Amino acid sequence: MTAALSSVPAAEFVQAKVEYAAVLPIFIIFGAALVGVLIEAFAPRRSRYVIQLGFTLAAIIAAFLVLVLYSRDHQAKTAAGAIVIDGPALFLQGTVLALGAIGLLAMAERLDTSQADTFTQSGSAVPGSPQEATAVRLGATTTEFFPLTLFALSGMMMFPAAGDLLTMFIALEVLSLPLYILTGLARRRRLLSQEASLKYFLLGAFSSAFFLFGSALIYGFAGSVNFTKIAAAVPATNGMDSIAVPGVLLIAVGLLFKVGAVPFHSWTPDVYQGAPTPVTGFMAACTKVAAFGALLRVLYVAFEGLRWNWQPVIAVVAVLTMIVGAVLSVTQTDIKRLLAYSSITHAGFVLVGVLAMDRAGVSATMFYLVAYGFSTIAAFALIALVRSSGSEATHLSQWAGLGKTSPVVAGSFTFLMLAFAGIPLTSGFTAKFAVFGAAVGHDGTWLAVIGVLASAITAFVYVRVIVLMYFSEPTGDTIVLAPSILTAAAVTVGLAVTLLLGVVPSPLLDLANDSSLFIP
Repeated sequence: MTAALSSVPAAEFVQAKVEYAAVLPIFIIFGAALVGVLIEAFAPRRSRYVIQLGFTLAAIIAAFLVLVLYSRDHQAKTAAGAIVIDGPALFLQGTVLALGAIGLLAMAERLDTSQADTFTQSGSAVPGSPQEATAVRLGATTTEFFPLTLFALSGMMMFPAAGDLLTMFIALEVLSLPLYILTGLARRRRLLSQEASLKYFLLGAFSSAFFLFGSALIYGFAGSVNFTKIAAAVPATNGMDSIAVPGVLLIAVGLLFKVGAVPFHSWTPDVYQGAPTPVTGFMAACTKVAAFGALLRVLYVAFEGLRWNWQPVIAVVAVLTMIVGAVLSVTQTDIKRLLAYSSITHAGFVLVGVLAMDRAGVSATMFYLVAYGFSTIAAFALIALVRSSGSEATHLSQWAGLGKTSPVVAGSFTFLMLAFAGIPLTSGFTAKFAVFGAAVGHDGTWLAVIGVLASAITAFVYVRVIVLMYFSEPTGDTIVLAPSILTAAAVTVGLAVTLLLGVVPSPLLDLANDSSLFIP
């Protein structure tokens, strides 16, 4: 073996130099996740929650500050091209960290006896009553989700920065496995939560298999999994006889599964419904950011030369995603399943921006992901506060009259519904205008028209919820919990960003445009 190695020319060995300044935010989050496991193992149970919460938030904030103040000045390909830190990667990593921070605040909700008498049920809960005891037991009962969240965030940060298919697959698994576990951690409706976790795991395994099969075909075509080398190997004829075409389509299946695009969306409603509600918000927001970032890099960097082969297929997927998500949302009677189909529709809107295939499309897509992410986490944080008979009040009938019994929660949720509908002066309007404008500017007017029609259908769904809250009589058994400072902060930030991006979107749009160039 030694003789065989010595006979290999030295020029064939590649030293993988790492630009640590570029990848430091990823290292901080991954290292913090490992420390979080040690805290979980050795910290006293009584103080574990406070330690984990403070440490996890500090790690996310530190990673964000390092990214903004340091890493952005060290953009480079590093680790032998396995990691690419460029404008889109930095923008999406910062988005994941910001969303992860407020998502963590919502997931860390833990109520105590001092807060129990602030619960409302057309008034106040009676101290010592069953309703009060039920309310006290709500919230985070385990602390394992802190390191799991950090592991998921590290994978989400690596996903859009991957420079080859192998690294992208590793990032895919690192972000997915913790989410499978988090989905099954609901204390109440435990069987539903565990069923959702198992379904997510099994279907996620299938999507990973599609991704691997496509990667194998691409390696057979290009002799490499590096995106730059794949792009150089794409034939000028773009012929359908090349194994590159089925390869890229199979890879796209794995990525489209993570964003919940039709026909790979079947897991979304069940998982959104079964997972703990704050976890659903975190998963819906952050996973979409990471997965669309990876999809942008694959399509724009590695397979741009094959666009005439895959672009019609992705266009059909975008149309089906918008139509199916919008139409099926009309039939939903569960608020979490309604937002799940809404999420599917929004994935179709984002795909419209992806198909623009230029800087305008990249910047519009990234802006949309920011706008949607903050609104979604705030919406699910509010849903977690509405309770009936000791469990989440997710059936629409249980939200009747909420505007009379809890005007603050109903008003906040109404504003978020208007943002999802794309009403002016909200982030949703600006985001949809950006992606549809990018499509119209690049021969995608027909996609924009379908998007507007789908938006009209979903607007009916959102308005129906608003009418139910304000023009129906309360059911009498629905209570709204008074949020802790953590949930209140998460909701406030989500509402503020939704408003600001609707009123003054230019700073973020300019930042997204400046960050829209990939390193080839």
